[in-house]
Amino acid sequence: MSEFNLNNAIYRWRVRGGFIGILLAIVLAKPDLTLILIGIAICLSGLFIRTWASGHLRKEKELTIHGPYKYTRNPLYLGNLIVGISVVVCSRSMWILAFFLAYFLLFYPIAIKNEKERMKKLFPQEYEDYKKKVPLFFPSLKPLSPAQKNRFSWKLYKKNREYRALIGAVLFWTVIVGKMLLF
Repeated sequence: MSEFNLNNAIYRWRVRGGFIGILLAIVLAKPDLTLILIGIAICLSGLFIRTWASGHLRKEKELTIHGPYKYTRNPLYLGNLIVGISVVVCSRSMWILAFFLAYFLLFYPIAIKNEKERMKKLFPQEYEDYKKKVPLFFPSLKPLSPAQKNRFSWKLYKKNREYRALIGAVLFWTVIVGKMLLF
């Protein structure tokens, strides 16, 4: 019988927890047109970062240090933070703000720690050098200058199934606009 690991349990619940947060935001949101437009603009910037990152990410094959990975070691999580802020803005709910803060502070430090440990195992020396030059989460204004240049790839975007974030965002904003119009 395997030993229970709280960090692994929390890590596995991060997607479900996010889904619960989205449902709560839909139920508790008090949207108006101005906040929806601001929220969509914020959301698009987060989705842009996620798209940019996933079009460079070659999971488990190489340490990705191109695109947004020149500025932060965790651009996908940074994009999630920005998308989450967009949900908080449009919801106009202190409950959603509290849930978002609790969710982000509970799940993301563990996710980032797990990711860091996995990169250390897969790419020990490369990751050691990389982590000295690129911040863990909040981006640097001075990017890493990798020797070789990898270009953005829509093929990688599709392979990494990043389109799911776009579909989820479109569904969320459609429901929020519908709620504003109907209620």
